[in-house]
Amino acid sequence: MSSALLRSAAGRLTCVGRCAVDAPVAADVDEEWWEEARADEQPEVQAEVELPPPTATRVKTAEYKSSAVRLDQCPPATLPEFAVIGRSNVGKSSLINMLTNNKGLAKVSKTPGKTQCINHFLINSSWYLVDLPGYGYAKKSKSLRAQWSDFTQEYFMQRDSLANVLLLLDASVPVQALDLEVANWLGNAQVPFSLVFTKVDKRKKGVPPPQDNMAAFQERLLKDWAYLPGVVATSAISATGRAELLAYIAQLRELFTRERGKQAGRHI
Repeated sequence: MSSALLRSAAGRLTCVGRCAVDAPVAADVDEEWWEEARADEQPEVQAEVELPPPTATRVKTAEYKSSAVRLDQCPPATLPEFAVIGRSNVGKSSLINMLTNNKGLAKVSKTPGKTQCINHFLINSSWYLVDLPGYGYAKKSKSLRAQWSDFTQEYFMQRDSLANVLLLLDASVPVQALDLEVANWLGNAQVPFSLVFTKVDKRKKGVPPPQDNMAAFQERLLKDWAYLPGVVATSAISATGRAELLAYIAQLRELFTRERGKQAGRHI
């Protein structure tokens, strides 16, 4: 499995040739948010991080903890957090329910863009899955989309307990420009993230199969990046990728905890 990127170890993505942040901006990307990413210094070359063996991969308990629209409303930043983000209706709630084996934990809606808060779910009393609002749903009001950008960006940039962002990508559709924009923004902003493909067993008429769509997305990223972050393929219906993703999260938790301990030691 590909190594993941952590803020303190290899938080910067490497651009090859044309830097990813120079890509054209999709129509529904917040322009001000994107311009801030462009203004940052360019990514530097960093080595990939070796992940430790996974431990404590089972989910024994999972509970809804809180909802927030501001960073100061979130739980204390003491436990590792894994933020789940993606296009509206990509299957964020379904993925959370699949990982926790609890169909009623995160509310699943047929209406895209239903999640409008940052929702924390406490796992095994030791780490969080964090459900963030989806992006790219045109029927949302412009002011609500602006609010999403503001407090979601604040969460990404200022949440000290953020271990990794799980960027969900719908494998049943071709490469989406907005998904590329978000991936590029996360990389340039030095936010550690991984690619989690959903709906890998769903085949739509008139479009390439999921495996081709996943390969195309990764190939597109490699035009700008020296290497990819972690990649996991999943299905909420068949639970494909559940064990792999939980093991991967366990590895990231261990690495995040180690790095956080080193940082704390340097400040003593």
